[in-house]
Amino acid sequence: MHSFEVKGGKRLKGEIVPQGAKNEALQIISAVLLTPEKITISNIPDITDVNLLIELLVEMKVKVERISRHECSFQADDVNIDYLHSEDYKKKSGRLRGSVMLAGPMLGRFKKAFIPKPGGDKIGRRRLDTHITGFEKLGAFFNYNEQDGFFHLDASHLKGTNLLLDEPSVTGTANIIMASVKAKGRTTIYNAACEPYIQQLCKMLNRMGANISGIGSNMLSITGVDYLSGASHTILPDMIEVGSFIGLAAMTQSDITIKEAGIDHLGIIPEKFQQLGIKMNFSDDDIHIPAQETYEIQTFLDGSVMTIYDHPWPGFTPDLLSIVLVTAIQAKGSLLVHQKMFESRLFFVDKLIDMGARIVLCDPHRAVVIGLEREQALRGITMSSPDIRAGVALLIAALSAEGKSIIQNIEQIDRGYEDIDTRLRKLGADIKRIEG
Repeated sequence: MHSFEVKGGKRLKGEIVPQGAKNEALQIISAVLLTPEKITISNIPDITDVNLLIELLVEMKVKVERISRHECSFQADDVNIDYLHSEDYKKKSGRLRGSVMLAGPMLGRFKKAFIPKPGGDKIGRRRLDTHITGFEKLGAFFNYNEQDGFFHLDASHLKGTNLLLDEPSVTGTANIIMASVKAKGRTTIYNAACEPYIQQLCKMLNRMGANISGIGSNMLSITGVDYLSGASHTILPDMIEVGSFIGLAAMTQSDITIKEAGIDHLGIIPEKFQQLGIKMNFSDDDIHIPAQETYEIQTFLDGSVMTIYDHPWPGFTPDLLSIVLVTAIQAKGSLLVHQKMFESRLFFVDKLIDMGARIVLCDPHRAVVIGLEREQALRGITMSSPDIRAGVALLIAALSAEGKSIIQNIEQIDRGYEDIDTRLRKLGADIKRIEG
């Protein structure tokens, strides 16, 4: 077990480049199973979750060549399907929520799949109903075997159909897309997720020979094809890292430029941070956040307290609510954060309160932040990271605090952020990785 030792209160300065998008990488890498031909993927983030998925593919006998740290080629021309029903697969995939996305391409190409109960963050209930129901409507049969702990799926004849999803699940939409691209006939997916990562997946599949239209909307139309070929693909910059760096710059009164930020794919993210009073300058594909002594949270037009909540794309991503919350701590004004999707994601605020933040946790989904206005600094404490995004929120708080903080369980942070300590040190942060 490792921890971060952080000595806060330093103003940072410099340039930082966001890694490739974690959530896109998990979808794109799963899709290599749809073809026996070579797929080359660039800008892959070198993080725990993605590397674990690649490791699973290697165990399945997918040929993987690490061209460079952030580029790999994959060729699934001799897949060991039986590995997906092994105890080793169950153990490894149970640590990774993203492993569920292997089911769609496995059903599409090999007509059967096994799904263990999902792993990943401890942020609340994350159900598989959207995935399973979609597969069933495409013609798959499933049963849950309590003895081996797997969902067993069989789809000898996938057939296109009209689907209305009960929720615009990103992973559910991705999984159903990958199953339906090789189904017979036409599939429509209404209430589909339309995040940039889903758009990227659809564009790559079309380059492979799929027939997908409606990309970028919540209604996708997919005409099944018999064969998909190889392709090359470049993963977008990670919008969650971009948002995290914006919040970091504001909290630490730092002058930071985010290079190659993928501005065209950020949607409403910059606007939400601007509502906190954070200034930003945009130049080509870079975002410059100048050092600000203070920043003031806007109110609604009627003067009521600003509320920021998560919503399916093009609304605000739930993955950045933890960052927005921690950024509001030193602002002038008040903010209501409403986390609708996950009932446990705000349970890290007790640690921020221990650091001196003025936060009222109203219920599992809502918290009110009363800004400190720089009247007092947060104080360093020892704390533990409960999930990826809360872990980075706590890291931002620690970097802005007076004194030393210890952040334990940083394996959670490493799941989603590549070499975050090394990259922050280049900006001037006093952070080191320690054992124990």
